[in-house]
Amino acid sequence: MIVSVGTIVGLSAILFGIGAFGFLARRNIILMFVSIEVMLNAVNLSLIGFSRHLEDPRGQILALFVIAVAAAEAAVGLGLVIALNRNKPGAGVGDLTELKW
Repeated sequence: MIVSVGTIVGLSAILFGIGAFGFLARRNIILMFVSIEVMLNAVNLSLIGFSRHLEDPRGQILALFVIAVAAAEAAVGLGLVIALNRNKPGAGVGDLTELKW
């Protein structure tokens, strides 16, 4: 069964929209990180879809780099949330100013 590129791009756009809405609508840091991960996965889906359509592996290689960036982003984000929770319980975006010098 072959899925058309238009279907893949449409699904990618829907996922990206859900992630963008989740990022803009939430005030919880962890949910914002999850929304960023959804947006990055939408980009990966479109990269792999176009790579398969064009029969060129460069899109799949670039998707691997995006996965590596997402892992680094999750590690840094988790470190910030842990540092914030040590100072004050609760992971709110407004509390991030407490991490300044």
